[in-house]
Amino acid sequence: MVEKSQSTGLWPSFYEPLRNFGTRVAEWLSPASDASASDDAYRISVELPGVSEKDIDISVHDGVVTVKGEKSQEHQEEGDTWFFSERQYGAFSRTFRLPADADGDKIEAGLKDGVLTLSVPKRTPQSPEARKIKISKG
Repeated sequence: MVEKSQSTGLWPSFYEPLRNFGTRVAEWLSPASDASASDDAYRISVELPGVSEKDIDISVHDGVVTVKGEKSQEHQEEGDTWFFSERQYGAFSRTFRLPADADGDKIEAGLKDGVLTLSVPKRTPQSPEARKIKISKG
């Protein structure tokens, strides 16, 4: 007789490969990206081949930039004796936390050759001015 324990029973090991399936699918649908900085701006590039501008939504809230959209790509090839069809569909979302000196109100976006590029200008550092504090009597 086989004894099942909670840690070594048949069901936990059977379901183990499926435990993070949703996360793996989300990572597969998440577009590749990279970020860089120059003296005056931050640049974020997101690979979105086959995604049209109308299917991309970019928002900024509380220092976080979110790029969301929908992939819907079809590819078909036909020959005399063969036929090939490939489809990719799914929603994607990527978020990027902006550094403290980034000006989220002035982000510019451009889409060229399947690459979305976000340009986030840096705020110019401002030296705080000294101010006098008046002493009240009392």
